[in-house]
Amino acid sequence: MFTGIVEEIGIIAGKKKKGDGLRLLISAPKSAYELEVNDSVAINGVCQTVISKKGTIFEVEAVEETLKKTTFASLKIDNLVNLELPMKLNDRLGGHLVLGHVDCVGTITNIDKRVNSWIYSVRVPERFLRYTIPIGSIAIDGVSLTIAEMNESDVNVSIIPHTMENTIFKLYKVGSAVNLEFDVIGKYIERMHTTILHSKNKLSETGLRESGY
Repeated sequence: MFTGIVEEIGIIAGKKKKGDGLRLLISAPKSAYELEVNDSVAINGVCQTVISKKGTIFEVEAVEETLKKTTFASLKIDNLVNLELPMKLNDRLGGHLVLGHVDCVGTITNIDKRVNSWIYSVRVPERFLRYTIPIGSIAIDGVSLTIAEMNESDVNVSIIPHTMENTIFKLYKVGSAVNLEFDVIGKYIERMHTTILHSKNKLSETGLRESGY
């Protein structure tokens, strides 16, 4: 479990195919110091397991399903990546609940420079738009953000100077692909609502009375 607060920008130090998967070496002095083999780490919002570590470099292995749903396949040597270690139960929840389970890949469609901020527009695949709401939460490459505005295809998020400086948002251009994870609470609500609608024992006043309510 993560919070979407990036702790370090790492560097892709190595990349090699492993069957239909991919092994990545990440150079990150701060994160590597705390990580051990079998620990979890979010890389551009993707939860991965550390499989080896040497000095300031740790290694992860992305399987086929991860490569299909994320931007990992396009990562190159020397690319920068957002890193976050898992949250501790006694820590403050600085962003929102982020699982590191990327739903899909979105595309930067516009970057609007304001006086003290930037507005990034992100195209969301149509079938995932139902998980977005104005002033709701979204994780973009592992960064917890608030949806400022949205339309029938895009969401807009506001980036402050601190976020710009401490994440890879400063590297994005129009057309850049980004990992998107939507609020898990909305997904559970949708699932429970759908289950009730399709249940043979649909919620009703009679049913509630028979159940003792």
